[in-house]
Amino acid sequence: MLSDAIGRAGKFLLDRIVRVFSFFHINPNLLTFTGVLFSFWAAFEFGYGNLFRGGLVIILAGLFDMLDGQVARINQSATEFGAFYDSVIDRYSDVIILQGLMVHYAREQRLGYVVLVGVVVMGAVLTSYTRARAESLIPKCKVGFMERPERIVLLIIGGLSGRMEAVLWVLAVLGNWTVFDRIYFTWKELPKPSRVP
Repeated sequence: MLSDAIGRAGKFLLDRIVRVFSFFHINPNLLTFTGVLFSFWAAFEFGYGNLFRGGLVIILAGLFDMLDGQVARINQSATEFGAFYDSVIDRYSDVIILQGLMVHYAREQRLGYVVLVGVVVMGAVLTSYTRARAESLIPKCKVGFMERPERIVLLIIGGLSGRMEAVLWVLAVLGNWTVFDRIYFTWKELPKPSRVP
């Protein structure tokens, strides 16, 4: 099938890039930082209304986001700090890209969509926060529809297709639904206080 062929070709290319970075002993944290620089670039494109170019740049940012962990594993240089740093930089990247969209809609004087992007930001930040906070109390809290990979793919689709407004509604609804789903899941998983007779 075509999708299988595309998947194999993508994996082949990604593996070759990872091997090149590994051969030159590129620090995975540097790749993580490079990814956030591409996020600034994507935000700049979005801010000026260049949604298609912004979508393309997010693809590059996502590539570096995939590379850092794989390079760390191949070089056996994965550290707890690296995982922490990657998570923090991912949050920065999310907010930076969405701020670019805020600027875009503010420049067009479309206040409703500025607010909508703000709702998307809330969902994006709280999705990761609720999971981190929940997993300090319960073993696992990986429920919900919308995590970072889905957000990035949707933003790419929105930029490349010119349907960013529709994508933002999906992100706002499903992102915050995921937050409330995790709150409910954590409430169910935690032991309930016993009632005093």
